[in-house]
Parts: sequence; C-alpha cells; structure tokens
Amino acid sequence: MEIKIANRAASIKPSPTLAVTAKAAELRATGRDIIGLGAGEPDFDTPPHIKDAAIKAIHDGKTKYTAADGLPELKRAIADKFRRENGLAYETDQILVSCGAKHSIFNLMQGLLNPGDEVIIPAPYWVSYPDMARLAGAKPVVINTGLENRFKITKEQLAGAITDKSRLLMINSPSNPTGVNYSVEELAEIASALVDHPEIIILTDDIYEHILWGRAGFNNIVNVCPELYDRAVVVNGVSKAYSMTGWRIGYLGGPVSLVKAMKKIQSQSTSNPSSIAQYAAIAALDGDQTYIKESLEIFKQRHDFVYNGLNGIDGVECIASDGTFYSFPNMQAVIDKLDGVHNDIELGEYLLEKAEVALVPGSAFGAEGYMRLSYATNMENLETAIDRLRKV
Repeated sequence: MEIKIANRAASIKPSPTLAVTAKAAELRATGRDIIGLGAGEPDFDTPPHIKDAAIKAIHDGKTKYTAADGLPELKRAIADKFRRENGLAYETDQILVSCGAKHSIFNLMQGLLNPGDEVIIPAPYWVSYPDMARLAGAKPVVINTGLENRFKITKEQLAGAITDKSRLLMINSPSNPTGVNYSVEELAEIASALVDHPEIIILTDDIYEHILWGRAGFNNIVNVCPELYDRAVVVNGVSKAYSMTGWRIGYLGGPVSLVKAMKKIQSQSTSNPSSIAQYAAIAALDGDQTYIKESLEIFKQRHDFVYNGLNGIDGVECIASDGTFYSFPNMQAVIDKLDGVHNDIELGEYLLEKAEVALVPGSAFGAEGYMRLSYATNMENLETAIDRLRKV
C-alpha cells in the first residue's frame, strides 16, 4: 500500500548541509579520504566548565521536566546577557528557551504566520528559512544579492519587496552562508524602510554574534532603531559561540503576546529542552568567556588562509568575510570550464569525487553558482583541501 504524504512534507526538501555531511561520511566509511567542509559547527570541544555544570546537574538529580519555556534561572541568565551584551531589556515572560535557535525560529513562524502571509528573505539565506515559512503556510519572498553588493540588501530592494501581505522580515548578521555583517549605517537604512510598516515583524538571527572580526562590530537592527523593539524578535543560542551544537539550546526575546503564542506551540510539540543542557547553558552565559576570544582568533587565522587560497584558484572569486566560519566563493567560471558540469550541484558532486572535498552548493542558499566552504576544521585539513581544489 502506498501511503499518501502530507502536502506540507512534500513541499519542502531535506537540509542540503546535512545531506552533504552524510554523503561525505558515507564515502569516508568506504575508505575514501574525504575532507568535509560542509558542516556548520565549531570543531572545538565544549569548554570544561560548561561540561562540568552538566555533570553536576546529573549528579544533583536535575533530570526532570522543566517549565515548557525553560528554566527560570536560565531565562534570567538570558535576560542578563541581552542587557549586558546587547543593551536590550527583556523580562522573563518575553523570553523563550527552545531546542536550538532553529527551533526558536520555527516556533516564531508557527506562532506568527497564516496561510498567504509573505516572509521577506534576503538571499543568500540560511537553508531552512524558506522551508520553515512554507511549513507555516506562508510564501517566501526572496531578495537576491551578490558579490557586487557584498550580499547585502538595500533600502530600495526591501521597499520593493513589501506588499500588503508582508508579515515577517528575516535578518541574519553575521550571515550564514556569506560571513558578511551589516554595519550600523546599513541597518539604519533597512530600518527606515520598515518604520511605516507596523504590520511587519522583524526577526534578527544573531547566532554568529560572537564570531565576528569586522571593524564595524556587532549591532542588530533593534540596537540601531529602538523604535522597532515592540515588533522585533531577537534569536540567539549557545551552539556557535560556545561550541555546543549538540546540546540544542536556543533562545529568543520578543513581544509578550508573540512569545506566549510560541510557548503554547512548544508545549504541544517538544515541551522543554533538555534540563541538563539548560544548566550547561547557564554556565556558558554566566561563566568565563575566555573561550570566545580564543576561538575567534583561530577562526580569523583560518579565514585569512582560506580567503587567500580560494582567490588564488583560477576561476574562483571570493570576498573577505566579517565573521562566522564560512567563505562563499563564486565558482561560476569553474562550472563554465569543466566538461560535464552544468551547475553548482554537479560541481559539488564533481569536487567530492575528484578532489575528495565536500562543499555545499550555493543553490541551497538561494545563490546558484556559489559554493559554501566551512573552515570549522583544523588547518591541516584546510591546507590539504585548498591544494586539492586548486589541482582539480
């Protein structure tokens, strides 16, 4: 018997980044020397004091259900973090703790969007944004950018994308996959296109906040335009900053009514995130922050090597990143000169087979002809990978 699958499941595709990682692991299991540059997670271990907090929670018997929206202690730590690092004041009833920042964004879209609503998404975008919108019955409206404008939208582009159905704008800065960061001036321009559209909620995805070396420093659109505070949702988490991807703790701050709706949705789906991971997250936010500075220096060194290495390959054009651990080179010229390769997906397959290097095709991020390379791996792997790519 053939089972009929729900339309909502049929309308979306599996995560391409996970697919590339899985394919690389599959080939590696056959004995191939595959260098995987697809995964978006730091290669460092979680700092010891954070792991110790989790172990202590286990020994102290803190292994039961918590409130669906997170431990009160963790929500207070998040409120303190927002106030200390971002100058944003949130009460605990404005904060939701979820199973990763991805879950936080999913909850937002489920709590906010109705069928027919439009979600404005600058491209290149993180792969999950459009499909999350579709799962909520909404329509993704993509604004395309490229190397010529450093992958950043303009006020004019945003104004042209707004309709009477626009309900949500996604901003991710520093950006996955491009690594670029909006300046204060650029955010102010975007904000000026939004002030006369109170029906539009703004989601600022700040998950790479601490992995940033650009001269502009970190600011989100709420810092730049406090007038947007009442209709902005600030998403963050501990995964990237503290190398805690597997712990699955994300969080957000936003309007009380919207957070309340998200809490109801979470209570009927996952309920609370892991109690043990929540205690670890408290230690991450309240504890020693030395790890962030040390890891940032290493990521910057890797970035500089990869940036120079990619631009030294014929047919590859890459801009310098402001942060994250990604480079996003334009490889259309490589595609054009390789026999049997017609697009970035086929290029990814070609490089995996011929160079034994796994990259993620740019079309997964809404940018055909580009490839995303993650330098969240050791320098030996990066040196070998760049050498293999150059030879191929």
